[in-house]
Amino acid sequence: MCIPTYDEAENVVPLVTSVVGELERAGLDGHVLVIDDDSPDGTGAIAEELARREPRVSVLHRREKQGLGPAYRDGFRRALDAGAAAVVEMDCDFSHDPAAVPALVSATADADLAIGSRYVEGGGISRWGLARRAISRAGCWYARTVLGLPVRDLTGGFKCFRRPVVEQVAAGGTRAAGYGFQIETTFRAHERGFEVVEVPIRFTDRGAGKSKMSWRIAVEAALLVLRLRLGRLGRARR
Repeated sequence: MCIPTYDEAENVVPLVTSVVGELERAGLDGHVLVIDDDSPDGTGAIAEELARREPRVSVLHRREKQGLGPAYRDGFRRALDAGAAAVVEMDCDFSHDPAAVPALVSATADADLAIGSRYVEGGGISRWGLARRAISRAGCWYARTVLGLPVRDLTGGFKCFRRPVVEQVAAGGTRAAGYGFQIETTFRAHERGFEVVEVPIRFTDRGAGKSKMSWRIAVEAALLVLRLRLGRLGRARR
């Protein structure tokens, strides 16, 4: 379990504790890695104290905030070094329900990448207004249309990767720094022929802390989609 954090002091202990509980209830031999980008609010120190009490938790401290993509890539490499057969990524703000982790892991018995999807039958969103829902759906539609991918939720960040996908794609085969990382990992996995499935989840907007989303991150993701499309066309012409 790779969980990146930046200023999540209010959420990190209850979220990680809940995840550990779900792993135990499901009988999963799992470990939680908190990846903290030197949070000014002390999230890293709080997570470190939890790790001293809980053997299934460890912390990767990074010196500065460099974006979601680099944080996940560093975490994935740590997971590979530890011998992980599968890696789950999720947010630290309870927008992703820890109780859904076993279903995601189970889905990789028949697929290489399982995506927790808000936009397939059975999935949904709570505590978002109409404007934010429209922006999210439009972003997914744009990425899906431009890239020609059979995936409805391309921007979601609740996923389970089997080890080969992490080795070939997620740990080093991507370049995106922001939330475009989620689009790029799915695109690269599909491009390499990995089986991708969507598992319905209920996404709930955070109750504590502040969202990291910004217009700059959204623009970066939109431009990334175009670069991925142009790269595919360039490879097709060779």
